[in-house]
Amino acid sequence: MGKHSAKGGLYLYAVAASPVAVTLGFPGIDGKPVCAISSGRLAAIVSEGPNGKIRPERRNLAAHQEALKRLMQTGTILPAAFGIIADGPGAIERILAREQKAFLEQLNRVMNKVEMGLRVTWDVPNIFEYFVNTHPELRLARDRSFRNHREPSQDDKIELGRMFDRMLNEDREACTEKVMTLLAGCCSEIQPNPCRSEREVMHLACLVGCDKRGEFEAAVFEAAKQFDNSFAFDYNGPWAPHNFVEMNLSL
Repeated sequence: MGKHSAKGGLYLYAVAASPVAVTLGFPGIDGKPVCAISSGRLAAIVSEGPNGKIRPERRNLAAHQEALKRLMQTGTILPAAFGIIADGPGAIERILAREQKAFLEQLNRVMNKVEMGLRVTWDVPNIFEYFVNTHPELRLARDRSFRNHREPSQDDKIELGRMFDRMLNEDREACTEKVMTLLAGCCSEIQPNPCRSEREVMHLACLVGCDKRGEFEAAVFEAAKQFDNSFAFDYNGPWAPHNFVEMNLSL
């Protein structure tokens, strides 16, 4: 199995239980029809590989995402990452045969479930000033560094920066624990992902039963009420359960 490489291969979207319940034949990457290759109790959902390299351009990413969306409508899938290309049907069959047990266990884990994302950010004009105003210890250190209107030394700046980072991470941990506890009742699993920016408080991937999506959305609104207007809650989905699936696709 290769990533982003060329001609004559098969582009992989997902692995599903065989026989595949969804009607295939809809267009995938490069408009090539999507089909299934089965081995034992599993099927790989593929289309003819693109000519040349596949780049993560918007239209390719959209085609990959649209295929996953179509597949999710009628069944549980193990989604592949974008850009996976197999050498041909034989390579696909060998992987399905070798990973049969592991893939079936994972299909069982995510059966009738979707992934919902929850991102919480500090919605404030200046994150450092917000922390200075809400953490007396940081305010005192800042005032000491700038006493008599002098420019703080390099050591003062480093110490202030360290204190801010420590408080940022402590607050993130406390907020994440609080939100995860509030969502635990309607999620099968919750996985915290690394924050992508200074303002991000948490970035959670939540595995939610298809029948519990309404409950999840209500729980997010309830959780948001536990925080003041400095916090913005933004949920998204449903997605294929990327964060809860690990597929060994190497030959």
